[in-house]
Amino acid sequence: MTYTGKVTVGGTPHVRELADLIITKVAVGPMSNNAYVLRCRHTDEQLLVDAANDADTLLEVVGEAGLSTVVTTHRHGDHWQALAAVVAATGASTVAGADDAEEIGVPIDVVVTDGEEISVGRSRLQVIHLVGHTPGSIALLFDDPDGMPHLFTGDSLFPGGVGKTGSHDDFVTLLGDVEHKVFDQLPDETWFYPGHGDDSTLGAERPHLAQWRERGW
Repeated sequence: MTYTGKVTVGGTPHVRELADLIITKVAVGPMSNNAYVLRCRHTDEQLLVDAANDADTLLEVVGEAGLSTVVTTHRHGDHWQALAAVVAATGASTVAGADDAEEIGVPIDVVVTDGEEISVGRSRLQVIHLVGHTPGSIALLFDDPDGMPHLFTGDSLFPGGVGKTGSHDDFVTLLGDVEHKVFDQLPDETWFYPGHGDDSTLGAERPHLAQWRERGW
């Protein structure tokens, strides 16, 4: 199956095979959250981005290889409803942004800040702290040495715009972070994987930056 990034709750997960990582995307829960299982092709170590809901489905995707780490992209409850059950079943360690960790309803083992790295087997994911959707939201960048960069954005960036914020000041902060830390640093071919809905590329979204700023929040 050719990877498209289009998944539905109860539907078939989509799998993308890279030289070093295998990425499996699945939609779960009443808010159709995306969860991503990253597996190192060299060691079979696995990392889950957002144990959002439906632990049984997530554990089925994880399979017998087990799970070493669960990263929660931000504090909002729809992104960690299955975290306790997944951790209980797998013994995985929990990771979240430093400014959101205390608001997540499951103990966080490792707090991370901007520029730190998280390992999944032989691959490294760079933490990008994006303030605005929540104070401690993080994105994860896998800069594939054999291809384009891959960016897991949580609810900070979607096709069509940045994520929702609670105030105009938060919107300005989030858009500024996304512009300076993402669009100014990464090439157009960067593929990003959001917390809900379809994937996109930075190149497809870059022309809309000025429009997002003009629209406000």
